[in-house]
Amino acid sequence: MIGRSDGNGNAIEDDGGPCVIAVAASPVHGFSKAVLPRIALVAGLGVAGDAHAGETVKHRSRVRVDPTAPNWRQVHLLAAELLDELAAAGHPVAPGALGENILTRGLDLIALPVDTRLVFPSGAALRITGLRNPCRQIEDFQAGLLDRVLVRRPDGSLDRRAGIMAVVEAAATGREQPRLGNRSPHHAPHGVFPCAGEDSWCAITVLDDRHWQDLCAVIGDAAL
Repeated sequence: MIGRSDGNGNAIEDDGGPCVIAVAASPVHGFSKAVLPRIALVAGLGVAGDAHAGETVKHRSRVRVDPTAPNWRQVHLLAAELLDELAAAGHPVAPGALGENILTRGLDLIALPVDTRLVFPSGAALRITGLRNPCRQIEDFQAGLLDRVLVRRPDGSLDRRAGIMAVVEAAATGREQPRLGNRSPHHAPHGVFPCAGEDSWCAITVLDDRHWQDLCAVIGDAAL
């Protein structure tokens, strides 16, 4: 699960875990995106109001090849640690400047395998579809930058470091989800209950009226 920040790049998760430090979107096709106070993730589409949102491909190079192909690049995620490295190397890059929708900290995005599911406290969920393929636009944006995010290894393979792409599997509710423990929002009773004796517990789940009748019979009170 990915946590939150105070909007200034500082995590506010108690456990110091991964967090989102900036979000961005743009209604028009361009290299960079504007940082916003918040974005809305729409299941099956992407970021609401973003030029790259949709069921079919929106990146113009891919539209030219096949405009009916599915859009596996709805959301672009980038690690803030990369921006730290670029700044230290003399390439200052602001959040949103590389066109990412979500800037994270504390999460090794590049190491996550395809089909990894990222779940946010708001209830939104993304599924990773692959690495972002750095293009010449990065070099046009800032000279020397492409060599920093597309590195050729000694064996000739390429190390793509410009973030990952994902699709939206579940939309956000707009509210941080409370901890439910053993409770269920749909069934009751549903949980683990203390029993007579030391450290004795009983798990009970009632899914429908038949289950409720069976429970009443077990506890010897059919009138409940």
